[in-house]
Amino acid sequence: METLESELTCPICLELFEDPLLLPCAHSLCFNCAHRILVSHCSTTKPLESISAFQCPTCRYVITLNHRGLEGLKRNVTLQNIIDRFQKASLSGPNSPTESRRLQPQRPYTATISGTIAGTIGGGGGTGGGSARSSPATSSHSHPHANHTNHINHNNANHSPAIVVKMEPRISCQFCEQDPPREAVKTCVTCEVSYCDRCLRATHPNKKPFTSHRLVEPVPDTHLRGLTCLEHENEKVNMYCLVDDQLICSLCKLVGRHREHQVSSLTDRFDKLKVNTAMHEAKLVEECDELVEIIRQRKQVIAVKIKESKVMKLRKLAQQIANCRQCLERSSALITQAEQSLKENDHARFLQSARSVAERVAMATASSQVLLPDVNLNEAFDNFALDFSREKKILEGLDYLTAPNPPSIRDELCTASHDTITVHWTSEDEFSVTSYELQYTIYTGQTTFISLYNSADSWMIVPNIKQNHYTVHGLQSGTRYIFFVKAINQAGSRNSEPARLKTNSQPFKLDPKTAHKKLRLSNDCLTMEKDESSLKKSHTPERFGGTGSYGAAGNVFIDSGCHYWEVLLGASTWYAIGVAYKSAAKNEWNGKNSSSWVFSRCNNNFMVRHDGKEMLVEASLQLRRLGVLLDYDNNSLSFHDAMNSQHIHTFEISFLLPVVPTFMIWNKSVMILSGLPVPDFVDGVASDLQELQQQQMGLCRQESPYLTGMKTCH
Repeated sequence: METLESELTCPICLELFEDPLLLPCAHSLCFNCAHRILVSHCSTTKPLESISAFQCPTCRYVITLNHRGLEGLKRNVTLQNIIDRFQKASLSGPNSPTESRRLQPQRPYTATISGTIAGTIGGGGGTGGGSARSSPATSSHSHPHANHTNHINHNNANHSPAIVVKMEPRISCQFCEQDPPREAVKTCVTCEVSYCDRCLRATHPNKKPFTSHRLVEPVPDTHLRGLTCLEHENEKVNMYCLVDDQLICSLCKLVGRHREHQVSSLTDRFDKLKVNTAMHEAKLVEECDELVEIIRQRKQVIAVKIKESKVMKLRKLAQQIANCRQCLERSSALITQAEQSLKENDHARFLQSARSVAERVAMATASSQVLLPDVNLNEAFDNFALDFSREKKILEGLDYLTAPNPPSIRDELCTASHDTITVHWTSEDEFSVTSYELQYTIYTGQTTFISLYNSADSWMIVPNIKQNHYTVHGLQSGTRYIFFVKAINQAGSRNSEPARLKTNSQPFKLDPKTAHKKLRLSNDCLTMEKDESSLKKSHTPERFGGTGSYGAAGNVFIDSGCHYWEVLLGASTWYAIGVAYKSAAKNEWNGKNSSSWVFSRCNNNFMVRHDGKEMLVEASLQLRRLGVLLDYDNNSLSFHDAMNSQHIHTFEISFLLPVVPTFMIWNKSVMILSGLPVPDFVDGVASDLQELQQQQMGLCRQESPYLTGMKTCH
């Protein structure tokens, strides 16, 4: 009983299920508990009506809700009935005060006693070993409608009476006016009433329309009337709601919450849901017969091939036998001629015939070389070798088709460029998979996975993939994506676990149109060098042109994604690296205005600068490779010592416009490396910062840290 009770306990409230919902994952949950889960996800910006999914507390399966919310989930009517019976059984257990009342029937019963009575039953029974039998008069002479009670006294402890008592309920007439009513002899299914013999004759004369009424042996009223509606008391269920998969009554369809739903009759629904064994057996026989027919046809085809090969070889062999026979006949004639020549005594005649015989012998010897047989009589038709081991293995695995197991995305095999991602996956049921479907969407981290999963409009779908890999083109650079792979066959489909993959950063070069006239760019526009003698550039609005503003910008503007590039600093000890809006002034240092943010070195001092304010930061004097991470979607710009895997500083910026990478030097040269994947140590810092931002969401921003500790480099 305890085990059963644990199976009937809600995993949330730890009480017996109350109004249980049947979740799509086959687990159950109290309606009120499910409602509390939805309420727990509410906020001032997210009302209850906007929540479209939650996770099953047992298996974490994502439950998707339609526009009707929890009302759109199925009620577990069967489980509720089991709980009701369990509660009734618990209340009427052996230790219950109602047990004695339960043993006394609430309505008249007839008793059938069968079995063996051993020992002493009745009022007597002493040491004399006498036995007392119950008198028939006690049962047969009493009132026919009186309660029959069997009193059993165990007067001898050494005897163990074995009594089997089967109590059958007495069905009373529901039409009698006398009290108590007479015992029913028939139940009219049409009228849904049980009648005694007298009332039956009075109410059902042998004429129409009563002759069409169906009369059966007496049955209890509960069996006759069937199930009642859960929402409308005393109303019988007589139809099935196809939307909610629930039994309903006529009032539910007319005035209840099912009035707009599609319904069907109980008979139609029964025919569709009832397992038709004969149909499945016939289908099985049909499919197997088709397999047998295919094998029979293939057997005939292969047998014909063997027969044709046999006929061909026999034809060749017969031709060779005929040729040999002709050669043998010619040889016999030649031998006869030679023997006659040997008998010739005339020298001249002998020499004349001998020459002719010698020529014929030479010709016969040459022709005999051609008669060697080209058919190997010992060969065993090796070109007809049969190996059906693979087919036998397939036949041994014949079974009903099931949906394939979920595929698994192999992150370690997936590759990416700045605008493509190649996804690789594996499947345990590759043989049974008809096709794969790839689904993907952008993941910024600003929305919950559940809401993203249920936002059908945001997902891109690539159907009908036959391989275990696929390359997606035209993606945004430096952007995180979530991928699913769905394995599909005729029985259904299963999704893989989600995989988060990223495109590489946006590749870029230095834009010659923006380079200061005293800077020299390499032919590949990846290196910039201070050159006082370079004065041939014409001035344009895009070009850095102020005194001491020896800068250049990248040739791209970035307005989304997460991008990483590195700057090889070489021997330069005076530089400023960062990003800026297009509107940032070109005639002053980057960081001196509100439209640019930079990390700068001035001899032995390292600092970050924005809006004319500077803050000293710690960095190694041996800094030779500066890593820059621009996470536009999460409003951050961070700088790193790429060689030592150390974080230097992070700006938190509410970007309003696209930004461009900027570079300034006052001595030596620098080289840029763009389009790089984000290193693990940088990605870890970015994730920590993103989590910190989410924790601080909704709080007032404090004064920025770079507003203190200011120092100007002269």
